[in-house]
Amino acid sequence: MTQSILRTGIMLRQMVIGQLQAMTETQIDFQSPGLSNTIRWNIGHMIYWFDKCSAVSFGIPSAIPAHYETLFGSGTKPSDWVIAPPAKDELLQTLAAQLSQLSELSPDKLDTILTSPYQLGPFEFNTAGELLNFALLHEAIHLGMISSQIKFIC
Repeated sequence: MTQSILRTGIMLRQMVIGQLQAMTETQIDFQSPGLSNTIRWNIGHMIYWFDKCSAVSFGIPSAIPAHYETLFGSGTKPSDWVIAPPAKDELLQTLAAQLSQLSELSPDKLDTILTSPYQLGPFEFNTAGELLNFALLHEAIHLGMISSQIKFIC
């Protein structure tokens, strides 16, 4: 089962990269009516949470700049940004680096018990696999948002 979680994560991240590659800088900053975030924000938010999950689950040091939390943490939105967000190419490079990191994970790492349970709202995660699985679910939700936003652009 752990191998299939990793395979699903790899396929999911490949889909995210494919979606982003197909868009222009202008398109990823389009804000659909009624939504508070853009495609760029959704991509950055996925990167931010995957990085955070990797640190908690696997002890992997953060590989993203500190300002990603200000730009892409929960509750943030582009209309509040006071610094320039990363360019599309930087986002693609970071997504690819995280994909490599995911591809190199050994399935047995998912059974690792976290040093202390990770609390996220009403949810508690006790193993690296539980937290990674949640991160992938979260990423799939944001990929769905991106797919919806693309319909407004086309």
